[in-house]
Amino acid sequence: MSGGMGFFQGYFSYLLFLSPAILLMLWAQFRIKTAYHAAMQQPAPISGAGAARHILDSAGLQNVAIEQVPGHLSDHYDPRDKVLRLSPEVYQSRTLAAVGIAAHEAGHALQDAKGYAPLAIRNAAVPAAGFGSSFGIILIIVGALLRTGPLIWAGIALFSCVVIFQVVNLPVEFNASTRAKQQLATLGIVSDEAMPYVRKVLSAAALTYVAATLQSILTLLYYITRFTGGSRN
Repeated sequence: MSGGMGFFQGYFSYLLFLSPAILLMLWAQFRIKTAYHAAMQQPAPISGAGAARHILDSAGLQNVAIEQVPGHLSDHYDPRDKVLRLSPEVYQSRTLAAVGIAAHEAGHALQDAKGYAPLAIRNAAVPAAGFGSSFGIILIIVGALLRTGPLIWAGIALFSCVVIFQVVNLPVEFNASTRAKQQLATLGIVSDEAMPYVRKVLSAAALTYVAATLQSILTLLYYITRFTGGSRN
């Protein structure tokens, strides 16, 4: 019984420690849902794929392909294959939500073409972050069960790669949204009157990245405090 109580107490303290990030993520999800729904009701002169193609071609990036991929909001830019992959509703829809999201992903392609340093750092950090998010937690748990400090700290070091990735990812995402809004306005794809809808969608999306970063930072701090000052408990 005491072991079970200890587990639930530890899990509750973990959730309490991460509560600011959890609340922010819930707020971000609400914001993006409402902003996306509102912007999907507003017509745009071209589809998301058309907007992305116009932005890429205007920047001389005819070599960057645009593909439709399954999934909801599965949109992303693949720097290895130089391909912009858009979800069906973004690819096909002629709405402000679609062109805003497609322009954001095109912004990543512009970053790649111009050698934007934070993007290169983020891309280089992807393997380490993926490894750290899985094996880091495993090492921490195994180290805690075996009461082996070096294993715990090795896990914490690995998980810190996730934090570094998230922190570097923030300016990358913010800059892509800035480029998107500039291109949509400069190329006349979105009027000044319609731009607030695009801004709200991109701002809500940015908030999810902030929440994810905060969560990774708080998780790292939790592990550090749990196995240093709080380890004797």
